[in-house]
Amino acid sequence: MKRVSLGGLEVSRIGLGAMSMSAYYTGAGTDEAESVRAIHRALELGVTHIDTAEVYGPYTNEELVGRAVKGRREQVVLATKFGGGISHTGREGVGLDSSPANIRLAVEGSLKRLGTDHIDLYYQHRVDPNTPIEETVGALAELVAEGKVRHIGLSEAGPETIRRAHAVHPVAALQTEYSLWTRDVEEELLPLLRELGIGLVPYSPLGHGFLTGALRSLDGLAADDWRRGNPRFTGENLGRNLRIVDEVEAVAAEADATPAQIALAWLLAQGEDIAPIPGTKRVSRVEENSAADGIELTAEQIARLNDLPAAHGDRHDEIGMAVIDR
Repeated sequence: MKRVSLGGLEVSRIGLGAMSMSAYYTGAGTDEAESVRAIHRALELGVTHIDTAEVYGPYTNEELVGRAVKGRREQVVLATKFGGGISHTGREGVGLDSSPANIRLAVEGSLKRLGTDHIDLYYQHRVDPNTPIEETVGALAELVAEGKVRHIGLSEAGPETIRRAHAVHPVAALQTEYSLWTRDVEEELLPLLRELGIGLVPYSPLGHGFLTGALRSLDGLAADDWRRGNPRFTGENLGRNLRIVDEVEAVAAEADATPAQIALAWLLAQGEDIAPIPGTKRVSRVEENSAADGIELTAEQIARLNDLPAAHGDRHDEIGMAVIDR
């Protein structure tokens, strides 16, 4: 698999998001053995970039990833996150605690659960409005100096925050949602990242599974699947958004590929500084997604995909939208 640079950190062009192995999309439950096999298969296919977070589970996803990469640590670029809903300092509220004290406690826990002495890419999961970003990045810079963290990242941060953070210590990557149905990043964020030399890690590059074409109604979703409350999957928006999938499927038929592969190939065509992390817990999906690295879309196909209509509905519910782009 081809490699790209995220602010100086070399990763496989397609990574693996591990969240669904432990949280949010689990439905009837988890299958740890299959999840471990999926991670091992990803490594066999040249995927090096594995993404997790302390809040996934919470904690259990980091533990699973740690078990899966044991004995294979040199093959893996491990990325994890702090401050996404957990406060180790007892701060009241939603847990967006990015205080230096919390970071110290969080990183030690992540290192233990992952079974490693360093984290390759350590993200602030969501911007903490109660801690200046300069303090947060200063604490992360200390961890870099100590060797516990190799590179730092931000997730769902706004342009001003990115500039302020990068002025304190180089930011290697921004993680945010980017796909054929979420293209907000193109207006302001992507030009800024390229100005500063920061890589982009798109999460949910398959639109939470929507762009695979396998989800045309909510009937197959578990009762506790969070997508049941996502604006793009509810009411009239679901039917309207199927128009996007229909065109992706049409291009896939032409290219002898799957819709998921087309959605990923389109993302890869947007630049050499973009490294999506499609999430899955199945070996078959790892194989399917990884194969997108070898698909070259024609200029006409890219143009057709570029012209797709914007998705109907916000990409998160009201609570989720309130903590992004700060």
